[in-house]
Amino acid sequence: MKILLVDDSRAVAAVMGARLSGAGYEVILAENGKVAVEQFRASAPDLVLMDIEMPVMNGFQAAQAIRELEATGEWAWTPIIFLTASDTPENLVTAIEAGGDDFIAKILPEAVLEAKMKAMARIARLRDQLSAANRKLTEQASQDGLTGLCNRRYMDLRLDSQWAGCCDAREPFGLLMLDVDHFKKYNDHYGHQAGDDCLKAVARAISETVEAANVRGDVHGALAARYGGEEFAVLMPRCTRDTFRALADAICTAIRTLAIPHERNAEWGIVTASVGGAYAAQADGRVALRFREADANLYRAKDLGRNRAVLD
Repeated sequence: MKILLVDDSRAVAAVMGARLSGAGYEVILAENGKVAVEQFRASAPDLVLMDIEMPVMNGFQAAQAIRELEATGEWAWTPIIFLTASDTPENLVTAIEAGGDDFIAKILPEAVLEAKMKAMARIARLRDQLSAANRKLTEQASQDGLTGLCNRRYMDLRLDSQWAGCCDAREPFGLLMLDVDHFKKYNDHYGHQAGDDCLKAVARAISETVEAANVRGDVHGALAARYGGEEFAVLMPRCTRDTFRALADAICTAIRTLAIPHERNAEWGIVTASVGGAYAAQADGRVALRFREADANLYRAKDLGRNRAVLD
C-alpha cells in the first residue's frame, strides 16, 4: 500500500514514516497541504495521512482540493485520515465536511497503528477491485457484443462531443457509412454462424485500418462503430478531404483483401462493402443532416454496382 504522509514537523514525519516503512508500506512525504495535493496528483496513493495545522495550506483545505481532483476521475476515492493531537467534536465535523474519513492520534500505540493500516490496506484492495470491475462494465457497455467495435450508443455520445468541438472551432468533419454487400444473401446461403464470423472479420478490417490511420497521424480521434446489423460507421473529426477519401478507399480495399467467399455477391464472388460519405470543410448545423447525406451516398454506391465508395 502506498501512503502519502503529510506533516510540517520533520520529527513527526520521520518517526511516523519510519514506523510505516518498517511495517512494509511505501511512504511518500509532503511538508504541507500544497505539496500534498501535488504529490497526490503525481503518485496516486492508496491512503493519505495528514496533519491539520500546517503552513501554506492546512489539512482541511488540502483534503478539499484532493476531493476536487478525484471528482474529475471515474471511480476515484482515496481514504484521508487526519493526524491530530486534538480530536475535538468541532475538528471532527470540519474534517468530515472537508472530505476526510477518520482521525488518529499522532502518538498511537504500535498495535493500534498496525491494525488501522491493515484495515486501510483491505479497503485499498477492495477499491482497486471495484474500480477494475466498474471499468470493465463501462467498457462492456460501450462495445458491440459481436464485433468488439464501439456500439451505437457510445458512438452517439462521441459523435455529439466531436461534432460540437468541430463546430466551435470551425474545423472539418468526415463521416462514413458502410454496408456489407448482399449480407442477407450471405446469411441465407452460408448460415448465421458464418454470417457472424463474416461481420467480425469485416469489423476487424475496419478497426485495424482506422487505428493504423490514427497511429500514423493521418487522422486524430477517428472512431469505428457498429451502426446496426451489417452497417458500420466511421467518425473522422478534423480530417482533411484527401485523408477522408483515402481512408474510405483503404477500408474498401481492406474488406476486399479478406477474400471471404460470397457466391451470392455475383458481381464480385467475395465479401465486399459499399461506402457512403459526407464531408464538411467546416462543421456547422445539425450532424443528422450529414448522416442523411452519407446514407444517400451509400445507396448511390450500391446503385453503381457496390464494392466502392461514393463520397460526394
